[in-house]
Amino acid sequence: MKLPLTLPSQSVRLRILATTDLHMNLRSFDYYSDRPEPTIGLTRTASLIRDAREQAEAEGAVVLLFDNGDSLQGTPVGDLAAEQVDRPHPLMQAFKALGYDAVGLGNHDFGFGQRVLDRILLQAPCPVICSNVHQPGATTSWTDHLVLTREVTIDGRKHDLKIGVFSVLPPQTRNWESHRLDEDVRIEDILTCARQSVSTLQSEGCDVIVALAHSGLGPSTPAPDLENAVIPLCAIGGIDAIIAGHTHQTLPGTAHSGQRYVDAERGLVHGIPVVMPGSAGSHLGVIDLELTATAGQVWSVSAHTAELRPVTNAPEDPELTSLFSALHSATRGRAEQPIGQTDVHLHSFFSFCAKDRALAVLADAQASALRRNLVGTDHEGLPVLSAAAPSKFGGRAGPRFYTDIPPGVLRMRHVADLNIFPNELRAVEMSGAQVLDWLEMSAGVFNQINQDAPIELVNADRVGHNFDVLFGLSYAIDLSMPPRFDATGQLVNSDHRRVRDVRFENRPVTENQRFVVALNNYRASGGGHFPFVADAKPLTLPALSIQQVLKDYLTGELPPESLSNGPSPFRFAPVSGTSALLKTSPKAQDHLAEIARFDPKLIGTDADGFLHIQLLL
Repeated sequence: MKLPLTLPSQSVRLRILATTDLHMNLRSFDYYSDRPEPTIGLTRTASLIRDAREQAEAEGAVVLLFDNGDSLQGTPVGDLAAEQVDRPHPLMQAFKALGYDAVGLGNHDFGFGQRVLDRILLQAPCPVICSNVHQPGATTSWTDHLVLTREVTIDGRKHDLKIGVFSVLPPQTRNWESHRLDEDVRIEDILTCARQSVSTLQSEGCDVIVALAHSGLGPSTPAPDLENAVIPLCAIGGIDAIIAGHTHQTLPGTAHSGQRYVDAERGLVHGIPVVMPGSAGSHLGVIDLELTATAGQVWSVSAHTAELRPVTNAPEDPELTSLFSALHSATRGRAEQPIGQTDVHLHSFFSFCAKDRALAVLADAQASALRRNLVGTDHEGLPVLSAAAPSKFGGRAGPRFYTDIPPGVLRMRHVADLNIFPNELRAVEMSGAQVLDWLEMSAGVFNQINQDAPIELVNADRVGHNFDVLFGLSYAIDLSMPPRFDATGQLVNSDHRRVRDVRFENRPVTENQRFVVALNNYRASGGGHFPFVADAKPLTLPALSIQQVLKDYLTGELPPESLSNGPSPFRFAPVSGTSALLKTSPKAQDHLAEIARFDPKLIGTDADGFLHIQLLL
């Protein structure tokens, strides 16, 4: 039983600093284009951390620093660091230098496998928390909750302030990383785990409870196994502050205005302060809690604020810059190794309206590797398709985040530029009916376009990496129709189909036709809520990294394919008198000839730096 403080009314300020989704963006540098990038990087976030800590401590506040996961994987420097088994991991060294109090885990932290993750986490200078990932009978490198004690002084008397911390990640990680996780690993529902964690921390006498939720804003109604559960999480009671993430969004931020229970401007969800500090070290999250103790009562939160501090004008921290120097140089050296040649510009500026040649290269490489493994099997004679979705398409990462490879020498850094995560190649056998539903789900990324004023082509509530293009087919997308499936894969408009005239080798695809489709492990395991893909018959393939497949294709070890020849697999069905706005990189202005059929009209750049182009449909 927790005893109340017998004190006159007094208050203490607790400042919570947070990073999330660093994805090993340690330096303020873009390894894909081999140039500095001032909007990202832990070296810049570190300067904000030190300033925010110094300011708060000078004012007598208690300061805590957390990371909310997805820190270990996502850039070439992260891949190299994971391979260097004989050297200290640089991110763990950085966490020590900056004085992190605890770090949570995200789904991508399991992307190198449990053994690599355990090796890295054994170097952690602070507790690692992951409350809803369980492995019965095994010793894990993380704990399920944490109680931090900080001494505070009131009227000359010292008292202990107890802060409880728990951490949750999407239960879908069990599927997304199934090839990396031991069979007995179990991932609990976020809300179920949170309720139990809050109860446990309250029973241990915690005055404040902080949730590290590697999860985004999603449905407002509780449901089992939500991927993005922050809104109902804030409603369960007992949590005083939440660090959110996973979706690379920012909060406070106007993008969430109008979302139920969310005060986007102040960073409140159900009245609870929440920060989502973007990704790649783009922002530092800051939550300030005023804690008041009155006679006969325990500590309570009497006031709170939430804010984000962008790194754009922050200097790079000298200590961390020096710490990362050797790995930074080694990564750049490996990234510059030549592996091939391209005669055309490979970019993703028009991924959502025209042929993406970069995506075509990826699809070709996947199909080539798959055909090699079908030789001598029962599936050798089936038609082969290759599914690929853009991985760099602007979106929440901003206008810098596009594939942009000029004609000329292809280098190792371009492999990661074409496919940023080290996914594995998978293959499934599907019916024509399943393929048609797959295309419908992919087409859900677009807004419904009518004859009113032009609206954005891409629905901001759908993620771009769920726009699968199926190379080997040709098809039309009718944007005058509503989407057939919602973002969770549920059938919502059974009477409507957006995708029409689907053909293979110029013949209509029938529902009973059979295909073999190359795809990545994320989509094959149901990632993105494509149930008809997860329900397809899987084929047995050896472990094949898609990045290695790309390298083999670009060096000529894998033979060329014909799937990427010709125009884009998809086109838009004409809708008389309509137009749409494409948000893209300002660099797209140099390539407008590729979308001349849309009679593109430059509208200008928005506050985030995206170029808006009006397309006639």
